[in-house]
Amino acid sequence: MIVGIGTDVCSIGRIATALTRHGDRFAQRVLGPAEWQVFEARRARAARRGLSYLATRFAAKEAFSKAIGLGMRMPMTWRACEVLNGPQGRPELHLHGELARWFGGQGWRALVSVSDETDVATAFVVVEQLESR
Repeated sequence: MIVGIGTDVCSIGRIATALTRHGDRFAQRVLGPAEWQVFEARRARAARRGLSYLATRFAAKEAFSKAIGLGMRMPMTWRACEVLNGPQGRPELHLHGELARWFGGQGWRALVSVSDETDVATAFVVVEQLESR
């Protein structure tokens, strides 16, 4: 059973402006440790790839916060929620700390999809109740 749906559309230009204004502090506030490593690697290959990665992760975290009904308030924090690609390349949510404990206690699972184009990044999250055993 679906318990929450969240979506977010993010202007990549807005993310670029924040990154220019605040430097890496902005990215470090939004990205968790594993995401930061991917961001740096992509940015080293091509600045645009790093920027798109940051924007899709920003959008995914916003969408997730909407799907769980908390918005950006505890236990939801930017860095407690990471969106990392699984072995097949599919984005997956990895939760940490209090957010992981709270989310696990709900008996939920989340599915996430991200996409980007030249000007926008978008994300969609579905949260569903796991079947009881």
